[in-house]
Amino acid sequence: MAQKKSHEVDAWLARPDPATVIVLVYGPDRGLVSERAKQFAGKTGLDLDDPFSVVKLDAGEVESDPGRLIDEASTVSMFGGKRLIWLRNAGTHKGTAEAVKALAERPPQDAIVLVEAGDLKKNAPLRTVAENARCAMALPCYADESRSIDQLLDQELQAANMMITLEARQLLKSQVGGDRLASRGEIQKLLLYTAGRTTIEVEDVAASLGDVAGVSADQVIDAMLQGRLADMDEKMQRALSAGTAPFLLLSTTMRQFQSLSALRAEMDASGRNASSAVASARPPVFFARRTIVENALARWTSEALAQGLDRLQQTVLLTRRRPELAVEATRQTLLALGVQSARRGS
Repeated sequence: MAQKKSHEVDAWLARPDPATVIVLVYGPDRGLVSERAKQFAGKTGLDLDDPFSVVKLDAGEVESDPGRLIDEASTVSMFGGKRLIWLRNAGTHKGTAEAVKALAERPPQDAIVLVEAGDLKKNAPLRTVAENARCAMALPCYADESRSIDQLLDQELQAANMMITLEARQLLKSQVGGDRLASRGEIQKLLLYTAGRTTIEVEDVAASLGDVAGVSADQVIDAMLQGRLADMDEKMQRALSAGTAPFLLLSTTMRQFQSLSALRAEMDASGRNASSAVASARPPVFFARRTIVENALARWTSEALAQGLDRLQQTVLLTRRRPELAVEATRQTLLALGVQSARRGS
């Protein structure tokens, strides 16, 4: 199958297979999709500002005229050499998938086709075509994970010849990651804020992030774990208004509950108290959240955490089946968990 796992994409982009003439870059992180598409386009060696070498199309144009993509890919360059056909905003369009399929069956000799798409399900026609064609490659782009954020941060720090303390790194990682371009923008803003310094401290991160930190998913979850319902609801509304996806709130809560479940199981097995379990946690719990996590471990039993995870999973399933209910379903689930937390702490 012509596809890469999410963690394999960067390595492939560093050394693209020259036999690949169709590249599909897709995923929910549109910033990362755009960044990786530009990275691949740069690897072609073509002048991206030359309209004779690079043809940029929108999926809407191809959908209304599917033959347009095939015609462009089949056209011989006026000055010879390869051409790049760069298609953006692709999705579940049937015409686009059929055009790419036709090109996969008869690969262009003098053109490379680069397709940017949003989140595609496993059985989406465009994704199926790219994954099954010998001359194509499908590159998934999902929201930055912890290791990806570390790599991005290290790249920017190295370029700026700066360092960052462990606590500042942890705070920064807790507030970014939903979108690659947004993450890079926040990191670059932090570097600009600390220009002329050699080391970034936790206070610098807090000051640079400003309102971004105030509407983070983690702070919504922390308020829920403490049973502060009004505060949680207010923060959640701010997060949603700022563009945070309901799924991000649910997935962050699930990761927190999974972490709490592991620590609680260790406490039950070893007889250790919450403070000791948190102190030995790997990866370490961010210093500013240790008391919150310790109190949550004291409030929630293993059984209650398992029930909470089950409810979260059911909510995720509901939001996928009924996207129009995503915001309200997420709010109701987090409020219900917050009520349980408040009762357990009383």
